[in-house]
Amino acid sequence: MVPGEENQLVPKEIENAAEEPRVLCIIQDTTNSKTVNERITLNLPASTPVRKLFEDVANKVGYINGTFDLAWGNGVNTADTAPLDHTSDKSLLDANFEPGKKNFLHLTDKDGEQPQMMLEDSSNVDDSMHDRFIGPLPREGSVASTSDYVSQSYSYSSILNKSETGYVGLVNQAMTCYLNSLLQTLFMTPEFRNALYKWEFEESEEDPVTSIPYQLQRLFVLLQTSKKRAIETTDVTRSFGWDSSEAWQQHDVQELCRVMFDALEQKWKQTEQADLINELYQGKLKDYVRCLECGYEGWRIDTYLDIPLVIRPYGSSQAFASVEEALHAFIQPEILDGPNQYFCERCKKKCDARKGLRFLHFPYLLTLQLKRFDFDYTTMHRIKLNDRMSFPEELDMSTFIDIEDEKSPQTESCTDSGAENEGSCHSDQMSNDFSTDDAVDEGICLESSSGTEKISKPGLEKNSLMYELFSVMVHSGSAAGGHYYACIKSFSDEQWYSFNDQHVSRITQEDIKKTHGGSSGSRGYYSSAFASSTNAYMLIYRLKDPTRNAKFLEVDEYPEHIKNLVQKERELEEQEKRQREIERNTCKIKLFCLHPVKQVMMENKLEVHKDKTLKEAVEMAYKMMDLEEVIPLDCCRLVKYDEFHDYLERSYEGEEDTPMGLLLGGVKSTYMFDLLLETRKPDQVFQSYKPGVMVKVHVVDLKAETVAAPITVRAYLNQTVTEFKQLISKATHLAAESMRIVLERCYNDLRLLSVPSKTLKAEGFFRSNKVFVESSETLDHQAAFTDSHLWKLLDRHANTIRLFVLLPEQSPGSYSKRTAYQKAGGDSSNVEDDCERVKGPAGNFKSVDAILEESTEKLKSLSLQQQQDGDNGDSSKSTETSDFENIESPLNERGSSTSVDNRELEQHIQTSDPENFQSEERSDSDVNNDRSTSSVDSDILSSSHSSDTLCNADSAQIPLANGLDSHSITSSRRTKANEGKKETWDTAEEDSGTDSEYDESGKSRGEMQYMYFKADPYAADEGSGEGHKWLMVHVDKRITLAAFKQQLEPFVGVLSSHFKVFRVYTSNQEFESVRLNETLSSFSDDTKITIRLGRALKKGEYRVKVCQLLVNEQEPCKFLLDAVFAKGMTVRQSKEELIPQLREQCGLDLSIDRFRLRKKTWKNPGTVFLDYHIYEEDINISSNWEVFLEVLDGVEKMKSMSQLAILSKRWRPSEMKLDPFQELVLESNSVDELREKLSEISGIPLEDIEFAKGRGTFPCDISVLDIHQDLDWNPKVSTLNVWPLYICDDGAVIFYRDKTEEVMELTEEQRNELMKKESSRLQKTGHRVTYSPRKEKALKIYLDGAPNKEVAQD
Repeated sequence: MVPGEENQLVPKEIENAAEEPRVLCIIQDTTNSKTVNERITLNLPASTPVRKLFEDVANKVGYINGTFDLAWGNGVNTADTAPLDHTSDKSLLDANFEPGKKNFLHLTDKDGEQPQMMLEDSSNVDDSMHDRFIGPLPREGSVASTSDYVSQSYSYSSILNKSETGYVGLVNQAMTCYLNSLLQTLFMTPEFRNALYKWEFEESEEDPVTSIPYQLQRLFVLLQTSKKRAIETTDVTRSFGWDSSEAWQQHDVQELCRVMFDALEQKWKQTEQADLINELYQGKLKDYVRCLECGYEGWRIDTYLDIPLVIRPYGSSQAFASVEEALHAFIQPEILDGPNQYFCERCKKKCDARKGLRFLHFPYLLTLQLKRFDFDYTTMHRIKLNDRMSFPEELDMSTFIDIEDEKSPQTESCTDSGAENEGSCHSDQMSNDFSTDDAVDEGICLESSSGTEKISKPGLEKNSLMYELFSVMVHSGSAAGGHYYACIKSFSDEQWYSFNDQHVSRITQEDIKKTHGGSSGSRGYYSSAFASSTNAYMLIYRLKDPTRNAKFLEVDEYPEHIKNLVQKERELEEQEKRQREIERNTCKIKLFCLHPVKQVMMENKLEVHKDKTLKEAVEMAYKMMDLEEVIPLDCCRLVKYDEFHDYLERSYEGEEDTPMGLLLGGVKSTYMFDLLLETRKPDQVFQSYKPGVMVKVHVVDLKAETVAAPITVRAYLNQTVTEFKQLISKATHLAAESMRIVLERCYNDLRLLSVPSKTLKAEGFFRSNKVFVESSETLDHQAAFTDSHLWKLLDRHANTIRLFVLLPEQSPGSYSKRTAYQKAGGDSSNVEDDCERVKGPAGNFKSVDAILEESTEKLKSLSLQQQQDGDNGDSSKSTETSDFENIESPLNERGSSTSVDNRELEQHIQTSDPENFQSEERSDSDVNNDRSTSSVDSDILSSSHSSDTLCNADSAQIPLANGLDSHSITSSRRTKANEGKKETWDTAEEDSGTDSEYDESGKSRGEMQYMYFKADPYAADEGSGEGHKWLMVHVDKRITLAAFKQQLEPFVGVLSSHFKVFRVYTSNQEFESVRLNETLSSFSDDTKITIRLGRALKKGEYRVKVCQLLVNEQEPCKFLLDAVFAKGMTVRQSKEELIPQLREQCGLDLSIDRFRLRKKTWKNPGTVFLDYHIYEEDINISSNWEVFLEVLDGVEKMKSMSQLAILSKRWRPSEMKLDPFQELVLESNSVDELREKLSEISGIPLEDIEFAKGRGTFPCDISVLDIHQDLDWNPKVSTLNVWPLYICDDGAVIFYRDKTEEVMELTEEQRNELMKKESSRLQKTGHRVTYSPRKEKALKIYLDGAPNKEVAQD
């Protein structure tokens, strides 16, 4: 909630400081990671000594003064970095603090030691210093925010120190300051507190959690007996049936008072307290209408709990000066005449009448609500009235009792208009009648009822109606949000106190006067249009009657059940105190344990007292991990462990009797390490861990092409590679002589440890490491490491990811293409069959095996011929086989040869019939017929499709988790043919977002990348609809998206240029992947991909959103269609292609010379594109580009880039209106030419032209009431491209007027009407709308303790 910028209540001793400059200090506590984001704000008089600043800061944060330093923070006085002197008597002004500005300070450690917290026994600290300002001060930049009050000045120590006033505060849950204010007022009301104590809770009849009176009793007992500074209210709000979200709802304190009293009445039915609320707070008044001709009077009796007093009379700008004036206005009758005449039952006609209210009875506790919240019908916003309204400390209500009823003979005989309703009005009826709150459904969630009550005769209380003020509930803020606190007078010592959430402090009568409202001088730093004000909102008076005025019950006067409750709460508080002490001395650290049987890493949190020994801690951890039935206790020990690096730092030999606090380095909120409960077998011995390194060792089997799960080995940095090999040999039983060790220092950074004498430290080992070891007698040892089988296998292992691909629903149009890849043999109805067919040159279908057997020799000769002749002129195309073609397969020797032969088969296919594919490509591309198609067709199958891609029939188990086996496609295209080739990451194409799959030579980009690809059918758990199939794909993530799409062609059934790839994110949102020259490196394991049919963009093509510019419409931007523009295309060509699309999709029949295209920047129109401009040469274009299409009224006037197109709008002051936009085309940026053009189109003499540039986004709307003062009219410049105009591009908005034209004189009524129209117009266009209040939730208290969900949703 928002505090006021006027320091609400300033204690008397610094009252004079309000007139002097104030210094805003913003202090950031950097001593603790938990407080580094918290800021303390102090607004001090400039004469305050520096030492006083330290004292205030110490009390705010709960530190002992002198144990911390304050140094200048960033932003202010950064040159002076020395800490401030905490003993200095210099004023803040003399210490270089700047009044009216933010002075940033850092609270830092003193001499390297953390600040000391205030202890519980330090309650002798001057509390008035802690609450120097009674009203809350906002933090830096806080507007309409309540969360600041939750933590401001609220530390663990401050809540434990009771205020020296002897009173206890209430913790603000979030936005519950309104509740705290009311609860403190009720607590400080003797009659209410005593009556509440007399009520006894019967636990057998009701749940204590949902009993509102019982929870109020507990709260009041704690407020009276607790030693804390502040206590929580969560138990009370829980009894209301509120959850945590209600704490974040702002409500009105008067509304809460009414609803809570209704709830208490319902709870207290048939008890001694049943009529307590009415006895204390209920008054009566008469609502009457009297005929002025015959004197006949109709009336009814109403009851009220509070009297709502208006601040300003309706339609007036002058507020009532005092509460007495407002009360007189409340009972002032009005005359019903003219069309409002009253039909008199006695006269049998409409007559003039007097209608009004008369007070018949005032309650013992009189509640006055000052109606500061109103509704402004001109702006259609809620507002707060901050006018001054004084209220006396003693209020004589005898002047407001009207004894006229006794003199009126007609009164007693009147029964027809209102007598039958006598006493039938519920106690909250008048509150509803006069409340500003429109919500009819607010209140408790059950039907209310009331019985008939006797009416006391008026005039009997005339003589004893002197009331004394004892509670002022103050609101600080605006109608959008604010903060409540209460100023309450204690009847025990007649002293005033401020109850501001958890802070309680003494105040004076002068401070009460400052809550009357109105202006009080400078508003200080927070002065702004949204600045809040602080003033009284609710007043509570008590009748001065010695016979009824009660005193608070003393402890020995408590009823027995309250004495028991006090004892119970004291015990709970002592127990809580002991628990806090234990918590303060408890080490909390993460505990891990690898279960000796299940081999699962378990995690828990070990909480051990700092004085417990290591031996006792081991026993606690042993029981916590449930190992009693698994292994003996002496087979367990605690060791220092680093979970992040999975590293055992050290063991604690011989320290079994050392306290844990000493072992762990003290009690800390967080530790930089963890503990591991290590276990051993009974026949094993624990290893002593000295500071070393953990190594995860993966054993590689080159023959099986597998990488085993890791085993952990502990090594030391001073060990040599030879010694390390011996260590691994013992752990893995591999021969050390032929062992090769590869260290993975970071992702895919593989280093062969080849120097035997080198130490592990020199090789780059750190705290946690991963190595791959291989020991075999193969010739692979002799190859260079980067050319070896081991390197290729590890490289593939590190870069393969698993993707789940959802194929599109099979459509009739793609069926013929899909069958080209399906296998003829076997069960053709089996959808999950992995095998597919290959289309031969003549279109005949043969099995892969048959083609391979018949064509092996022939294909080899064709491949040789292809190398010699070149493929479409691409002499650099490589026909090298896979890097893995010579790897022996332990699973299927035939798989590798099939992969080789099949690749040659694909080359044969594309060489045999290139025209067939090319014509197919042309037939599918019907958008850009005027441009030649790039020769991509012969390369459509140039990426390798192995037997796994086309016929993965063996369904063998995958040896590696990432799907590596000898059947996988592994074409690592790193050949000399790629040297000197154009870089795949073409900067221009990347930035522009082009979706080309081919480079300039027509060669597939996929061939220049790593081509490991393996696809298997996958049964998805979630139903994807009939006709959809999933693939589980293992692929090298360094493959380009273009090559990936080519690999998917056989499964999709269409060419890669005719389907799109969509990446699915966790929220099931799909985004198209369009940059085909990028790799899959941004994809992670188990990413989902959706394939959709549709034409993909070619090289140099871009998708463009075309929107229509309607300059004189309410919404100037209207989306039309998506189009495709290409690099090298002229603007005129793009317009020609748009014409048929506009006709078919948008119903716009335009000729090419009657519309233009122009730049679109959000909603702003920019540069006009001329017909001869070329995309990518004259006009920068990018992916998902947007462009405006503007329909012209006549021939295009823009012919050259030196011209300037400006939109002008005339303001007519005499009519208070704006004309539509007119376009001006200037030949230069001269202001004189602009004036001439404006004079030409408007007829205004040149010397009388005045103009101003529009502000904000197009159409730069502004109210006609503000335009003459908000714009910078007639700037003294000669060119448009200088300040304050800065008009350098087309699309600028210029307002102009005739300076001789007088502004229209408006009456108040006309101005209000025009304000409404302008407000409505600007809201519709989306301009000048700054107020968007959240939907308010009705305040309800649920008597059964749980809200009805259906009601809650209303």
